[in-house]
Amino acid sequence: MQQHSVRQIAGEIVAREGGYVNDPDDPGGATNFGVTIHTLRRLGLDLDGDGAVTAEDIKRLTRDQAVDIFIRHYFLKPGISQLPVSIQASVFDMYVNAGANAVKILQRLLNDMGHRVAVDGAIGPQTAAAAAQADVAGPKHFADAYGIARRNYYFRLADNRPASRKYARTRAGGKGGWIRRAEEFISPRYHMTGAEFDRRVAAWG
Repeated sequence: MQQHSVRQIAGEIVAREGGYVNDPDDPGGATNFGVTIHTLRRLGLDLDGDGAVTAEDIKRLTRDQAVDIFIRHYFLKPGISQLPVSIQASVFDMYVNAGANAVKILQRLLNDMGHRVAVDGAIGPQTAAAAAQADVAGPKHFADAYGIARRNYYFRLADNRPASRKYARTRAGGKGGWIRRAEEFISPRYHMTGAEFDRRVAAWG
């Protein structure tokens, strides 16, 4: 994937994430363009120069700064460039959303497909090689399989944490942001129908 393509994908992630929010139900805390206050603190980005990284710094974050943070710390640093191009955009998007869990989802999928890799959340030679083999074996299906595994991850989170269900199901009862986000990287034929979605979330009440 070329650098301009990575920047384009990062820009799409920023647009998907939206502007400033500070939702008490979101473990990420104060967030702007998808960058959390925890990330700013880890990177030591005191944007207003007052000696502390606070929600005010999150509010000052620009779209371009968010794009740069994502490329550097959520694409290049984790080694997503080592993965097949077919899944890079989806893993990148999920890494912004869920950190190393994005890689663990991939590693569990690879194990399910018969590749023996450690589920450690780190992209090393073993994971990269297994992903390349899986992509060659099913070039039209690997990205869908990852997207579906990602959708299932969101459902399990919501199953286990009622406060997170609002991210998976709208107030009107339709697909929430998490599910729509996962399905942006899944072929339309594998998108859930409204009835399938209703059955999946019926136990939530």
